[in-house]
Amino acid sequence: MPNTEELKLQILDGVVSVYRTKGIRFTMDDLAKTLRMSKKTIYTVYRDKKTLFMDMVDHVFDSIKESEAAVVEDPELDTTEKIRRVLGVLPDSYKNIDLGQLYILREKHPDIYERVEERLETGWEQTIALIEKGIAEGVIRPVNIRLLKMMYEASIEQFFSRDILVKNDISYADALNQVVDIIVDGIAVRT
Repeated sequence: MPNTEELKLQILDGVVSVYRTKGIRFTMDDLAKTLRMSKKTIYTVYRDKKTLFMDMVDHVFDSIKESEAAVVEDPELDTTEKIRRVLGVLPDSYKNIDLGQLYILREKHPDIYERVEERLETGWEQTIALIEKGIAEGVIRPVNIRLLKMMYEASIEQFFSRDILVKNDISYADALNQVVDIIVDGIAVRT
């Protein structure tokens, strides 16, 4: 039997898997079936679905922060490319899942949505340092970084708060990449 931390990670990986097929409305029965374990075992780690979702939010954002750190430490990338990749980072395990359904969180699980907002608004130190470095290097024009941060956060929050992606048949990954391209490159054609 795995220890509690290993079991926790196994369950969280199972959530990603069951989310791919059932979406955000999956049940604990669906999760148990996917994991081939009893619900009782899942409930030894997570007392309810809300606790599981809260932990999942932190797990996803922690994975994003790990991926960001790898980008920042990559000596092969220049500062502009690091900024582009950090803003658009999506860990491999989440690239093929439909995050467009996350707008359901705001309506059905406002406390979980609040955690998503909280995590979106924090942990910007590396990104801000990269933007400041880009400005110092002259590869990024001087911009109000707080305003840029607000624009980015507002875009992501729109993906989570409305069914905008579903209605427009845009995947979360594609939408995120387009937002990052607009932020990094602007909309004007450069000559």
